[in-house]
Amino acid sequence: MHTMWKGAISFGLVNIPIKLFAATENKDIKMRYLHEKCHSPVQYEKICPVCEETVDSKEIVKGYEYEPGKFVVVEKEELDELAGVSDKSIEIIDFIQLEEIDPIFYNRSYFIGPGENGIKSFALLKKAMEDTGKIGLAKFTLRSKEHLAAVRVYKNGLVLETIFYPDEVRNIDHVPGLTDDVSLNEKEVDMAKQLIEQLTSPFEPEKYEDEYREAVLELINSKISGDEVKVAKEKPKTNVVDLMEALQASINESKGKETVSKEKKTKETSSQKASGETKAKKKKSSAKKKASS
Repeated sequence: MHTMWKGAISFGLVNIPIKLFAATENKDIKMRYLHEKCHSPVQYEKICPVCEETVDSKEIVKGYEYEPGKFVVVEKEELDELAGVSDKSIEIIDFIQLEEIDPIFYNRSYFIGPGENGIKSFALLKKAMEDTGKIGLAKFTLRSKEHLAAVRVYKNGLVLETIFYPDEVRNIDHVPGLTDDVSLNEKEVDMAKQLIEQLTSPFEPEKYEDEYREAVLELINSKISGDEVKVAKEKPKTNVVDLMEALQASINESKGKETVSKEKKTKETSSQKASGETKAKKKKSSAKKKASS
């Protein structure tokens, strides 16, 4: 993996050299914008509308628009000075329980690896966090932005999750139509809970795939090879409008899927059992032949 950040984790007087690595990757299929007439990639130039000339990247500065059309220029050196030494330190402020952070706060994930001469202290922090069941709430600067982050144990290492500040998470009360004053039918609630129970299963991330991305890749490969592009038919829509009917139909459908899944597992088990019995018979027959000879 490519090291994207070097620094140290500090808590109290302890300082642990570490490296950060991107833990996730975006697998979106990137498309280029082309000129429809000749299929040439469209270029984008930085042009000043007042001077009517192309602006070189060296001539660009950062500015904050405090009123429409009015800007205050902020120099890179000024921003670097504000960041100070914190740009190379992940300072753990508090240790808390993981459950205390709602998932809405999580932003991006980074693997943490030990830096030079930091293997033992890194292992010590991981072990202490593992035994206490705590995670570290930290602050650090990355790409000119101060982040709040959670440092936690992940498998055989540590992971850092950048999290949004409270004022960056919008108030759910501003969502229109939310109310607790809704009369619910007890039977509908029971059926909804029954459906949830039937659809409950262990989380196995490997069974979930980006079907749209796979379809787009198939379309692109078909176009490259010149094959006929086949588009899958849409699933027929049902005319179930009544909530009770919809719940019952969903329960019946989930039962059908569950039965098919059980039958499949039974067949696989029977097949494995038969295969095992066949192997056992072959071994017995082979043993008899050896004994008679």
